[in-house]
Parts: sequence; structure tokens; C-alpha cells
Amino acid sequence: MTKNYSDIYEQTRNMIGNLAKENPEMMTAFSKVHQVGSKDGALKSKFKELIALGISINAKCEGCITIHIHDAIEKGATHDEIVETIGTAIYMGGGPSVVHGAKTLFALLEFEAIKTNQLIERN
Repeated sequence: MTKNYSDIYEQTRNMIGNLAKENPEMMTAFSKVHQVGSKDGALKSKFKELIALGISINAKCEGCITIHIHDAIEKGATHDEIVETIGTAIYMGGGPSVVHGAKTLFALLEFEAIKTNQLIERN
């Protein structure tokens, strides 16, 4: 696999930014939903990001996966928590979630390598 998930993350954020310029009213509303939905409450924001990641895997949304794995890491999610989230998504989503779960694992390894300034081997 020769995808660069940090590039997909940046491209997705740029595309969302372009959409916000074209449709500011909708994206302002969506941004508010995101802010409210991702803030700490009974569930800490880290766990909300893990839930969003699992849903992203089942929705087969590569851009969503990169955004939520990045944000989960930023909010303190551990490697093991993310791997278990992948497993739960597979449990709930079957075969298609296995493929997107594998992509998510690769994205996790890439973001961890970037954070520690290490290179990863691409297969």
C-alpha cells in the first residue's frame, strides 16, 4: 500500500476549508455541531474520537478515518486503544471493516512514526 495518510489528512482538511469558503453557512453550522459533539462531557473527548473512528471505518470514509485517528492521538488515545477500536469496528462491520481497519492501523503507524520522527516501511 503506497498511501500517505498524513497527506490524506492535509488534503481532507484543505478540501473542507474550500467547502467552508463556498458554503460558509452550512460549514459554520457543522463546525458548531463538531465542537459540541467532541467536547468533554460524560465521555471524554478522546473516547468520542475513538467512537467517531470506529464509525468512520464502518462508513468506509478514508478522509474521516485520517481526521479522527489524528485527533484521537492528539487527545491522548494510545496505540492499544486505537487497535481495539479497529477490532470493535470489525466486530460490528464484518469484512469491509477488516479492509478499512487494516488501513486505519497503517495510518496509526504512520502518525506515530511522524510524531517520533521515524520512517515506516510501506507495503
